[in-house]
Amino acid sequence: MDWKSGNLFDIDGSVLEGGGQILRMALCFSVLTKTPVRIRNIRQGRKKPGLAAQHLAGVELMRDICQGKVHNAALGSTDIDFYPGHIGHGRFVGHVQTAGSVSLLLQVALPVAIFSSNKITLDLRGGTNAAMAPQIDFLTEIFRPNMERFGATFDFDLMRRGYFPSGGGHCIVEVKPVQSLRPIVLTEVGMVQRFFGWSFVAGVLPIKIAHEMASGAKTVLNQICNTRADIEVYKESIDMAPEGNCSGIILGCETSSGAIIGGSALGEAKKRNSQSGEMAAQEIQSALVAGACVDRHVQDMMIILMALADGQSRIRTEQLTLHTKTAIYVTELMTKAKFNIIEENGRNVIIECNGIGLRNVNFLNNSRHY
Repeated sequence: MDWKSGNLFDIDGSVLEGGGQILRMALCFSVLTKTPVRIRNIRQGRKKPGLAAQHLAGVELMRDICQGKVHNAALGSTDIDFYPGHIGHGRFVGHVQTAGSVSLLLQVALPVAIFSSNKITLDLRGGTNAAMAPQIDFLTEIFRPNMERFGATFDFDLMRRGYFPSGGGHCIVEVKPVQSLRPIVLTEVGMVQRFFGWSFVAGVLPIKIAHEMASGAKTVLNQICNTRADIEVYKESIDMAPEGNCSGIILGCETSSGAIIGGSALGEAKKRNSQSGEMAAQEIQSALVAGACVDRHVQDMMIILMALADGQSRIRTEQLTLHTKTAIYVTELMTKAKFNIIEENGRNVIIECNGIGLRNVNFLNNSRHY
């Protein structure tokens, strides 16, 4: 590795996607490879560069999990120095004071938590269904089954929903460590077995909105095949969502090869309710038309797992998103994992990765506790 700045590995946060993803992945690899990092130009590609509340909470959460040190971590900071320590276990709190996404807190913590010496409990607070981030239901219902292919998972309890602008959501995530991640091969999408999903409203919004979103989604899903779409329509209880108004939809598709492909959308005042449902379903349609085995949102989330796995992984996806290109860039920069992108027919690509086979040296010593 190219060490700079007084034994700090230098990461430029302005490259490619230029957002918070570079920060999150750099922190993960810093902890997992025990590499101190300097991350510069944080979120340079955003209208308001630097650490927002959600990113600061993520930095502090990672610092606490690995008993590390961080310099210059403050709202608006565009440069931080991060010194990882030893991954701990127990309970850790990630609290975004705004409606910033708890999903992104979970994304930054999960790869590290599965390589801890014992169970980690994440107490996460902020926005559960927020724009510009995966809805928490997407992570549990679409990403988690894909993660489980690698041999790792998490338990999830939703205590309270949090919506823009006040946030206030709360969830508890329990992660048990693994010795290593196994490589996966996911290249044949198979036939659609079922469509499933959830369409919801909260606050003062009428249930009619959720029905219209579900109807829009079914219109698109019916164009894919005649398989019935089982979409639950509901209004969030006042106990689960005590403040704020929100509407949204999360969709999934399971195929005969076991692939789980998803799509999601939040309701918007400027769009027809049915249009939000259509947009969510079109994300599934796009993946299936391309012959992809994971959707465009899970695509970039798989990169870090493939890189850490013990062997070669291969997944068939749609054309690479900028998020995925960024994830591959940071991964190859900070690890010895190597990616190969195989263009086959112009519609999809195969992402091939020779993982580094990271071993959890503390796992065997603690496995008797399970």
